[in-house]
Amino acid sequence: MEPMLEECAEKGIGVVVDFHSVSFFPERWFDLVLVLRSDTAVLYDRLTDRGYSEKKRTENVQCEIMQVVLDEAKESYAHEIVHEVPSNTKEELESNVSRMVQWTAQWISEKNS
Repeated sequence: MEPMLEECAEKGIGVVVDFHSVSFFPERWFDLVLVLRSDTAVLYDRLTDRGYSEKKRTENVQCEIMQVVLDEAKESYAHEIVHEVPSNTKEELESNVSRMVQWTAQWISEKNS
């Protein structure tokens, strides 16, 4: 994945990366970092529905409580590109997708001007 992302960054090609950790990606690769957040009860139920073990559910809920991914993102990237977005309901998912589409259109417009 790294060579592809490096090449895209050099060529100014936009890429969406979905990953659970951020600390090892260079800041130069990203113009926007979205950290999806979830209520711990919603997260626990979601992971249960997916068949995660009790240990894995507990680890994920603890990480959410302690804001591990959000804190990593804020430590690794400029604060102005890190955005925390809720991800509890279908409506929030749809809103997040809509905002991402808007951000992408703006990024493309800025790159082409």
